[in-house]
Amino acid sequence: MDESVLGALRTAIEAAPKDVHLRLHLGSLLLDDGGTDEAIALASAVLQLDPKNVEARTLMARAIGTPQTTDSVATAPTQDFDWNAAESEVDHLVEPMFAENSEPAVSAFDVERSTLTLADVGGMKSVKERLTAAFLAPLRNPELRALYKKSLRGGLLMYGPPGCGKTFIARALAGELGAKFMSVGIADILDPYTGVSERNIHELFQVARREAPVVLFFDEIDALGQRRSLTRNSGLRNSVNQLLNELDGVDGANEGVFVLAATNQPWDVDPALRRPGRFDRTVLVLPPDLAAREAIFRFHLASRPVEGIDLATLARAADGLSGADIAYVCEIAAERALTDSALSGVTRLITMKDVTGALAEVHPSISSWLDSARNVVLFGDGDGTYAELKTYLKKVKRL
Repeated sequence: MDESVLGALRTAIEAAPKDVHLRLHLGSLLLDDGGTDEAIALASAVLQLDPKNVEARTLMARAIGTPQTTDSVATAPTQDFDWNAAESEVDHLVEPMFAENSEPAVSAFDVERSTLTLADVGGMKSVKERLTAAFLAPLRNPELRALYKKSLRGGLLMYGPPGCGKTFIARALAGELGAKFMSVGIADILDPYTGVSERNIHELFQVARREAPVVLFFDEIDALGQRRSLTRNSGLRNSVNQLLNELDGVDGANEGVFVLAATNQPWDVDPALRRPGRFDRTVLVLPPDLAAREAIFRFHLASRPVEGIDLATLARAADGLSGADIAYVCEIAAERALTDSALSGVTRLITMKDVTGALAEVHPSISSWLDSARNVVLFGDGDGTYAELKTYLKKVKRL
């Protein structure tokens, strides 16, 4: 399978994380190419969004090797069916229905070392200032921290349109702190079996406390920490309660655990998660500014064969695009050069013409998000929570 096709699909999913068709298409391609683990993760993510999705169930069954039956009634087992053998085949794939008394499994949460720093994040001055005030300044000045009784507990919620670098910023903060990094998605936590999701959350925080100092990053926190008033799923409500308990900690247990979360829809996050000591600080991550756009073009073109590229001109022309959009522009430009080389038989470099042509094809992916944000600011912001967002919407003439 062509890695450029897979890369383009992954980029598209980052820009539209709730598009189940993209996830299913990528999962099917990966499974056909031997990528079983990622295909299972993609199918799981779709089932979290749409538990009754038949295609996702089929993909999951293919990935774990479960045969599908087209009959409405399953064939009755014969009398000599070996149930013990069948159980041994699936016991590593299926959790027990009630897991309260089971032994905790070996940790499935990866702990990384980030090589990025905030110097790798182009532009975004206001975001860097907020991160410095929340984490960097207290950590680098222990005497002042002691004088002012400043705790290293608490978290920060990054919100904004999709594809604008929230995960990249979280990794850069970990590198800046010299801390380890743990990234957690909804598929790593939620489980259909009773008590397993809560156990996963507890184990996650136990690992983070052992590895401190560590940046613990929750992606799409609105899916895991959804307003309890909006869900009828008691299991999801229990997961939110468990998350609240772990964020609170006891006896300073979370000291040195820097908790960051990202969401495109902060208005869907349970209000209890925004209280002091939890995600009590917020920062709006907007589409990249001029300096950031230039840095993103430089990053995505650096490893490709190019000539005559004017990054400053491209950055000005990409106003309004998200970071994911710019990555996609570079992907299309590379595709143009590759196709031309294949047809002509003469390998050539990527030029400005390729990139500007790709820019003409790509339109901002954040328009629908801006429309949703506008409605929240106009009709659901009585306490001024989204004042910064309101200022931005006025600037881009959305209000």
